Amino acid sequence: MKRILEELSTLRGGRPRILLCDDQPINIRLVNALLKGDYEIFMATSGLQAIELSERVTPDLILMDVNMPGLNGYDTCARLKQNTLTLGIPVIFLTGLKSEEDEVKAFEVGGVDFISKPINGTVLKARVLTHLTLTLQSDFYRNIAVTDSLTGLFNRRKFDSELAEKWELCKRSGQAMSLLLIDIDHFKQYNDHYGHQAGDHCLAEVAHTIRSNFHRSYDCVARYGGEEFACILPMTGREQAIRQAQEVCHSVARLHLPHARSDTSAWVSLSIGVATMIAPDHNASPVALLALADKNLYAAKANGRAQVFAAELPLFNDAA
Repeated sequence: MKRILEELSTLRGGRPRILLCDDQPINIRLVNALLKGDYEIFMATSGLQAIELSERVTPDLILMDVNMPGLNGYDTCARLKQNTLTLGIPVIFLTGLKSEEDEVKAFEVGGVDFISKPINGTVLKARVLTHLTLTLQSDFYRNIAVTDSLTGLFNRRKFDSELAEKWELCKRSGQAMSLLLIDIDHFKQYNDHYGHQAGDHCLAEVAHTIRSNFHRSYDCVARYGGEEFACILPMTGREQAIRQAQEVCHSVARLHLPHARSDTSAWVSLSIGVATMIAPDHNASPVALLALADKNLYAAKANGRAQVFAAELPLFNDAA
């Protein structure tokens, strides 16, 4: 068991996270005492608190009581499965209910297991370990399918799905979403001068530096194609997106990667197009957001490169 936990921690990049949700503190203390040595534990005493914590800390597994005042465990699980940020988190129900109907209900709302109280510590630990292993291994192999092998960023396929999902998230909450399209300046000349092996190293270095500027779990950084990258920033207004884009430019400039064939700078530099829209606005859509970011990237290049360009849509309409 210890070896498996070590492997899980390696896959997770730290101890797996478990959220305990029960309206009775004594039950939380009991389960916490059983698991705290091997996992990072978070605690909630209501369904609404469990939803809020799940969105904020993204646990790897939730242990959920069924009978809670207000939002019960079944309804809480159903809401988690309707939320793109939490739908993939497995839920194990812990309950004194023992009927076949209750067990069927647990699976119907999206639960992965059903453990009856009083809790047997050995059984609980084994079930938790089993479901964490299945989930984290599944995540690992799924990430391989959506990851660019050279840069380690999400690939174009993942970008397309994330753009649609994050747009719907912002649409429901009525918040702004921003998109950055990023291009390495004069990259063809870089490849021609230094060779493709050096070009691949440059792409990897730049990709890592771009990614290091984004710390929220729901931001998406992807290799858009060739020497282009894209950053999806949900719940991010225009001014914040511009600041982040400028910091990305500065971070790559600080790498001091020589570029002898650049007409813009002695070092590798970036051009970035920034677009921001509020999802409920008329005519706003993921396609329109992407088109605006692309126009702004083109303008950044036309204006001399090594810069951030973030004109709003009316400017382009007026110019047309």
